Amino acid sequence: MATITKRGKSWRATVSVYKHGKNNRITKTFKTKVEAKRWALQNELSKGNGVDLARRNETFGSFYENWIHLVKKNDVRPSTFQNYERIVPVIHHLFGNIKLSELDDIVVQMKIDEYGKTHARKTTTELLLKIRTSLRYAYGRGLLATDFAGLVKTRGKEANKRNKALSITEFKILKDYLLKHSTVEFNVLALLALETGARRGELLGLRKEDIFEYGIKIRRSISPTSNDTNLKTKQSKRDISINQKIYDILQHIEPKANGYIFDFDGFHQSARLSKILKNLNLKKTTFHGLRDTHASFLFSHDEIRLDYISQRLGHSNLQTTQNYYLELMPEKKHLQDADALELLNSL
Repeated sequence: MATITKRGKSWRATVSVYKHGKNNRITKTFKTKVEAKRWALQNELSKGNGVDLARRNETFGSFYENWIHLVKKNDVRPSTFQNYERIVPVIHHLFGNIKLSELDDIVVQMKIDEYGKTHARKTTTELLLKIRTSLRYAYGRGLLATDFAGLVKTRGKEANKRNKALSITEFKILKDYLLKHSTVEFNVLALLALETGARRGELLGLRKEDIFEYGIKIRRSISPTSNDTNLKTKQSKRDISINQKIYDILQHIEPKANGYIFDFDGFHQSARLSKILKNLNLKKTTFHGLRDTHASFLFSHDEIRLDYISQRLGHSNLQTTQNYYLELMPEKKHLQDADALELLNSL
């Protein structure tokens, strides 16, 4: 059993190690109690005695925080780990002093429902997914009697979609404006988003060597929250074709000192786009909405295959493409309505 003791301004962690018939001890000193506790837990885990964690009667918040640092941190990308780390205060606040050993599906469901009253369904689902993963780890270590994580469901209010696709008419108006004002670097970035459907981070990650005749190579992605430049999925690594006009415009942009073509601009691309849309009297959307607009435009043409659209967008599978972009552009929907009514009237 590990012990933590205060020694002046530091903390000493001691772990008992049974080896070759003898009980030995390993110790290490840290500046904070949290660091000492985490080191002790890591060594307890390495002994293969996960039940020790349950005997400590830790709160679920404490268990989750230790789990992401000792286990999850080595399994995911740095940017993904930050997402796990970001909800630590949420879990501490939501579960309070509730211990890991006191959890069951009813308790967790009540807490998820409580959170869902003031948060969007998508946000609530993301929180639940992380909680489920930690609970399944706890069950696998023998810290929970049952694997109840799958019984908990998301219940949250539906939020208005921010990444709205522009209509075909709006698409053309915006594209014409961006082409006429292509001497402004941001307009080129927005134009490229409309023409390729690439994610913002993927476009910000472009270097001069990633531009070819006629297309762009997606090889990295810039994140506003970390220095990790890895792509979202393996399928995100792709080449996307562009027309000659866009290619020629890109040739006139000089790379920045960091080697990237576009200025990160404090990651305020949605705010800058919003001003342009307002001046053009077009409906508001986010910069990611340009990706949705590109996808919806391709979907509106029956001759373009779903697998091509999926590959162009860098999705991991066709199901992802279908789930995200089932909504057609308004003009296309009207045509579909007319075709459906005509078919029904012919019976």
